[in-house]
Amino acid sequence: MSGSTFLYGGQVHANGIRQHYLRYGGSEGARAGRDAVVIVPGITSPAVTWGFVAERFGRHFDTYVLDGRGRGLSEASDTLDYSLDAQAADLNAFVGARGLQRYAFVGHSMGGRISIRAASKQPAGLTRVVAVDPPVSGPGRRAYPAKLPWYVDSIRMARHGISVDQMREFCPTWSEAQLRLRAQWLHTCDERAIVTSFEAFQTDDIHADLPRIAVPLMLMSAERGDVIREEEVAEIRTLVPGLREHRVAGAGHMIPWDNEEGFYGAFGDFLGAALD
Repeated sequence: MSGSTFLYGGQVHANGIRQHYLRYGGSEGARAGRDAVVIVPGITSPAVTWGFVAERFGRHFDTYVLDGRGRGLSEASDTLDYSLDAQAADLNAFVGARGLQRYAFVGHSMGGRISIRAASKQPAGLTRVVAVDPPVSGPGRRAYPAKLPWYVDSIRMARHGISVDQMREFCPTWSEAQLRLRAQWLHTCDERAIVTSFEAFQTDDIHADLPRIAVPLMLMSAERGDVIREEEVAEIRTLVPGLREHRVAGAGHMIPWDNEEGFYGAFGDFLGAALD
């Protein structure tokens, strides 16, 4: 199937801030009978960097990709609350502002934690949640394996203008196109937002949220990257009866960057249609 599924970029005022999003696919044809999908990217991933994924989702679903507060074209400021609770409230407010009646969350990394916290509030219309390699760190748990300077250093360089070769030092396995896009947009990530979110990986307890999720949950993890270990999957399985899980072979934390088809295949028909 050829042709872009991108429709437009837009913004809403929800949870007291400007939230920017990209929409793909729309609600015509077969998509009209399926739940919408809201993609929630990770800690330093503006919505546009997930455009290639949203293109595929848009073939099958009415798809929205969010810029989290302090990222991309959404609101940012020195006084904005960048806590997990605020970001989860943003997500639930967004679907309300867009008037979505039935929808699923697909959250990657920090976006997975946001989706879990938002889903634990049992918002009306939520049908499924997919948490893609979410950090499982928290009080009394092992630290998230990435280090804060990796994020801060690259953001500071991006604010001054970072070259593709300089960006490759941070993301050595990425393609030229992926590096160019990250170099173009990374400066839109507010440093305070990233530091606050990163530090909260160690203080927020998403495990306490899991039993309160009232819809089917899929946990997708990367074979490489050490974000979620097998024993940690086993613990989550005890907290979520009926957990659906899939470990993507040959992929690091940025799963669709490393094994794009494996990423799409991992969903199966969980969202209501396969991502072929």
